[in-house]
Parts: sequence; C-alpha cells; structure tokens
Amino acid sequence: MTTHTVDTTQELAAFLRTRRERLDPRDLGLPSRRQARRTPGLRREEVAELAGVSVDYIVRLEQGRGLRPSADVVEALARALRLAPVERAYLFNLAQQRPRNADKPATAAAPPLARLVADLSPLPAMVVNHRYDILAWNREMARLLLDFDTLPPSQRNAMWLCLMHPEMRDFYVDRERVVREGIAHLRAAWAAHPEDRALTDLIAEFITRDEEFGRLWAERDIKVNGRGHKVMRHPEVGVIAVHFEVLVPLQDPNQRLLIFRAADDESQSALDRLWAR
Repeated sequence: MTTHTVDTTQELAAFLRTRRERLDPRDLGLPSRRQARRTPGLRREEVAELAGVSVDYIVRLEQGRGLRPSADVVEALARALRLAPVERAYLFNLAQQRPRNADKPATAAAPPLARLVADLSPLPAMVVNHRYDILAWNREMARLLLDFDTLPPSQRNAMWLCLMHPEMRDFYVDRERVVREGIAHLRAAWAAHPEDRALTDLIAEFITRDEEFGRLWAERDIKVNGRGHKVMRHPEVGVIAVHFEVLVPLQDPNQRLLIFRAADDESQSALDRLWAR
C-alpha cells in the first residue's frame, strides 16, 4: 500500500474500526449476547453505549461521512475503546481537536529521570514540571543555585525562587529577561492546564506580591524556550555564563529535564572551582 497525504476522515474511520475490533467484550464486563458474533471485538452498539452516543453516530464515523466529533466525544470514544495515551493523542489529532490534560501534574520525578539527573554529573541538571516545580536535582545544580533540601516543598519552584527568595533576586545578570521568559512560559502552561488550580494560585500569588511580575504578566507574552543562555552572579566564584537545554521525555511529557553547561572557558573554570569546594 502506498501512503500519500493523510485523509483524516478516512483514517479516523479506519482507526475507530480497528480499535473496536481488537477489544474483547469480556474484558470490559459486557453481558454475553445470545447471538453469535460474526466479527471480532465490540459491536457498534456496545461502543455507542460505552461512549454515550447514538449507534447511528458511530456508524457514520466509521463510514467516514465527514463528521468532526467534539473534544468531549473524542474523549468519550478514547475511554470506551480503552486507548493508550499515544493512541488517545492520535485520535485527537485525527479529529482536529485539542485534548484536555487529564493527568494530574507531576509532583515527583519519574525514577528513571531522577537517576538520569544524578548520572549527568558534573553537568548541573534538574527535573521540573510545567509550573516550574523542582522535582529532582543533582548536587551540582544545588551547588550552583541553592541547596533545595533546605527549602520547604512549597518553595521548590524555580519561578518562586527567582521572584521571592532574597538570595536569588540579584542572582541573574539579566534579571528582567529571565523573569520575562519565565512568565511567558507560565502563561503558555496556564492556558494548556486550565484545570491546574495550584498553578492558578501560584500566578495569583506572584501578581499580588511582585509588582514586576504583574506588569510583565499583563503584556501577555507567550514563549517556551527549549534552549537558551543565562549569566549568573555566584556569590563564591563570580560570574558564570551557561547554556541550557530543555528536554521533554516522551514517556513523561509533563516533566522537563534541564541541563546546564558552561558557555565559555572562564565559566567552566568558575564551575570547576565551585565543584572543588
């Protein structure tokens, strides 16, 4: 078979059929039927019942008759068909709808990511979630920024530290740019996770307590940096310039791995002196 451009209507129809046919009714606790099944998997009537839609609607979807299901219907179909996360995302893409973020925000780093952070030494590295909560870090990152173990969990947030912690207010040479980019990221995360009450409360706290944050938040900049450059004033070894890279694991897309590396020879020498202490 030769594949050209995607016909989303026909692919949606075929995808729904194949996922319906692969399910075993017994695994879903459906009652047995007297009539023998002529085809494997669930009947359209059973999918319709599980998804809370009409049988005629399922028929028209599977026949590729140009329907565009709503996000609520796509979510219901994904649950009814027991789709894996990657299949659910595929179904939303085919329907040209945006999925809701059903998973709760991560409050702890996935164990493989936590081990990777440790293995990345001597490169400073840490794991954060979409609201900048710091979930895991190695000793180099704690030495470069702060000893996160001394902070209560509510303060282990990169944006909170930058705005509120007295030792961090003058830490970045180009503070306004760092804050501006952080706010632009938080605004994008806020729109993508409208159900995240903790993020909403965090933003409200920043607006109330920090005039600079409130001013920049009102500008409505949107930006998500996958890599960039920061210059820091370290109290022990002086100015350090770093490049940073942000990686998003496929298995844990709500978590982000941040890795710093020296931007020049002078900064690498400063980091070496810091590690030696």
